[in-house]
Amino acid sequence: MKKTYKINEIFYSLQGEGYYSGEPAVFVRFSGCNLACPWCDTDHHNAQEMTAEEIVNAVKLAWPQQQENRPSDANPFVVLTGGEPAIQIDESLTLRLADEGFYVSIETNGTKELPEGIDWITCSPKPDSVIRLKEADEVKVVFDGKTNPERWRNEIHANNWFLQPLHDGKTSNVKETLDYILTHPYWRLSLQTHKLLGIR
Repeated sequence: MKKTYKINEIFYSLQGEGYYSGEPAVFVRFSGCNLACPWCDTDHHNAQEMTAEEIVNAVKLAWPQQQENRPSDANPFVVLTGGEPAIQIDESLTLRLADEGFYVSIETNGTKELPEGIDWITCSPKPDSVIRLKEADEVKVVFDGKTNPERWRNEIHANNWFLQPLHDGKTSNVKETLDYILTHPYWRLSLQTHKLLGIR
């Protein structure tokens, strides 16, 4: 019996956060997480079981057909997100996406080890979590004003560091986030531009 993955949705949009903000990408949103963040975007009660083949085919269909004419250095971009994709993904999926020519990115909380076949790792650690991931391409911290983000600089090696204001539907701490970055200038600002633009 083929392994299946719990998928919330697969869609084409722009990356709204972090280093690749503004980049067109196909998002594979996994359902399920080992943490329970109050600001999570994923409806964990809404999921369908899909095989790796079904996921790859859906990703290929979601990407514009003009990809055959793309420059040789512009691989189509796929983002594995959630929820927490690391509790489900394996090399059967990541290497298959890579074999199809996709640049594979993951957004993870860093509490699980990752398989081979991932080109870009975005680690978004959460308060009180235990990090198993020791290296990432970028670290993106939702700044709640309570947890000291410097903790993560001691636990994870990364070249890009982002702070993102907390928007929980009730409050927003943009000013506090800006003030922190201005006094700790090795951090950069990440905004949820997809929400500002009204897109997924």
